[in-house]
Amino acid sequence: MFGGPVAASINSPHLRKSSSRAVVSDLVDELGIGVENGHLHPIEENGLKIASIPMITVAIVPSPTLLWRFKVLLFLLWGFICSKIGWHSVMRMSVDLRDLFLYEAFLYYNPLLLVTAMVWLWGINLWVFSQSNVSYAKIFYLNQNHLTHREIWKCATWMTIIVPTSMTAYLYLYSHGEVSLAASQPV
Repeated sequence: MFGGPVAASINSPHLRKSSSRAVVSDLVDELGIGVENGHLHPIEENGLKIASIPMITVAIVPSPTLLWRFKVLLFLLWGFICSKIGWHSVMRMSVDLRDLFLYEAFLYYNPLLLVTAMVWLWGINLWVFSQSNVSYAKIFYLNQNHLTHREIWKCATWMTIIVPTSMTAYLYLYSHGEVSLAASQPV
């Protein structure tokens, strides 16, 4: 493993004679990295520039678990902010106005929340079909480019974010006297 014999060709472009200059262009061409793709950094020895070595940049990609946790943290932060703004907006109103306002908010947002719940249940239905190995595409005579449960859940997630955010904006605008702007929110 360590210190064993290394099989290297004498004619290798990576090896050079001790008296010759370093050849970087052969290494660059062999790796498929040209001057236009990489960044060249000159090496200085005794104040003289000897050669340029390409710097290969590597993208650092975080792990999927870290990204998932970050998404959950953002979702919880979003939910807390919407809840806090909604609570303060409702508590700002008088009791009589609050009852009327909550009734209007229920009328505006009840259909949107029901449609969002229906899309979540549709995704669950497709997930159950996929787990039970039942080909719902054949049962319902669908072609092969139908939506999967993951795609449906992405739509449902965005709907879950958009509808409460709109409702929070409606609560905030209505409680601060911007009734005309608040009326445009559920649309």
